[in-house]
Amino acid sequence: MSKSAMIRARIEPDIKEQAEAIFRKLGLNATDAITLFYKQVGLCNGLPFDVRIPNDETLKTFEDTDKGAGLTRYDSMAEMFDDLDKE
Repeated sequence: MSKSAMIRARIEPDIKEQAEAIFRKLGLNATDAITLFYKQVGLCNGLPFDVRIPNDETLKTFEDTDKGAGLTRYDSMAEMFDDLDKE
């Protein structure tokens, strides 16, 4: 099959460099990787990974975690496991 379709995309240079380094380790170039991605989109009939918008409960949990709310701190792993065993 002739490769005549062309794709142009703008991407942050550091993301591009990181991805291309991984592609090289896999023996791929960017064209090969993009072709694989497109094939997987076709096979999956969608993105080959989950892309989700967090619900309100998840967003609140993220906010609480960032603030340190509701977190229990332990002085050691043993103390944490002892506390978990109580439940």
